Amino acid sequence: MKLRIEDNSLRLRLSEQEVEQFAAAGRVAAVVSLGPTATESLTYALERAESEEFRVSYGVGALTVKVPAALAAHWTSSDQNGFSATLMMAEDQPLKILIEKDLDCRH
Repeated sequence: MKLRIEDNSLRLRLSEQEVEQFAAAGRVAAVVSLGPTATESLTYALERAESEEFRVSYGVGALTVKVPAALAAHWTSSDQNGFSATLMMAEDQPLKILIEKDLDCRH
């Protein structure tokens, strides 16, 4: 899974295998080591949420984007390439979230 952070936006791109894993398990995650010890890493994840709202949570070394279950089910079972949402964060700062399938070209 690829993570792109730019200004006030997060973009996650999932491979075909990761989309399948997300569909089956409701979660897909990746870890980036940022130092010499295991505690110096960033885990970023996409999770299926039972709520009808997008959410982003951030804690020590972990960033999770949670998407509504109905939207996740439709996205993983259709040809829809991606979806997005804009969340209002602290101090009325908008955070744009884009989730996309990063599928190989099939020519």
